[in-house]
Amino acid sequence: MSFSWTRVGAILHKELRDYRRNRFVIGTMAATPVLFIILPTIQLIAANATGKNLSVHVGLSLLYMLVIPVMMPSAVSAYSVVGEREQGTLEPVLTTPIRREEFLIGKALAAFVPTLVIAYAVFGIFLAVAGLFAHPVIASAIYAGTHVLVQLLFTPLLAGWAIWVGIGVSARSTDVRVAQQLSVLGSMPPLVIVALMSLNVITVSTALAIGLAAALLAIDLLAWRVVAAMFDRERLVTGRPR
Repeated sequence: MSFSWTRVGAILHKELRDYRRNRFVIGTMAATPVLFIILPTIQLIAANATGKNLSVHVGLSLLYMLVIPVMMPSAVSAYSVVGEREQGTLEPVLTTPIRREEFLIGKALAAFVPTLVIAYAVFGIFLAVAGLFAHPVIASAIYAGTHVLVQLLFTPLLAGWAIWVGIGVSARSTDVRVAQQLSVLGSMPPLVIVALMSLNVITVSTALAIGLAAALLAIDLLAWRVVAAMFDRERLVTGRPR
């Protein structure tokens, strides 16, 4: 049976429909961006434009933006398999002829698409607030250099890593809360490097940003292959350990 994007679309549609009925998912998608737009906005407006730590203030404000594509999809994707299993809706899907790759990509896209829309929307609001209300020196520091490039490049890549970690943990877990905690922890390592870039601990150039983005893309693709290889359809259906 060949790969079918129609079946992927069916899984994606099902997931998005289920999200609308799930208070946890709706709460996560609503609370995370609100929290991480309020804090950096306050910090940005209150920052001293003449202080020695101007770059630190700017870096911390931008770092909040990159927490969204880590926290939000990691929590949602950690629920994707074990949550459905607890509700008893996983087995009917897995007993259909759908391939595991189609199932996993559909699940991943259901977390990836809303994350990307929300993260870029929040970043756009942040840039607008910076341009309108922040001190001109601070606004100039945000728009200058590679800050915007880092945000645009690493938002989808961090989200991709968080999603594959979350799905991998979810497929092997038997408890939703444990899966969420492990997923968040497993999603953090790439964010550390991006944090060092945002805080200017690592001097960022366009070439370095693109090179690290390419490396993270390769890691995301490898993570997808690893998750697909470890996805045990029979164990998930029967509930028996392998």
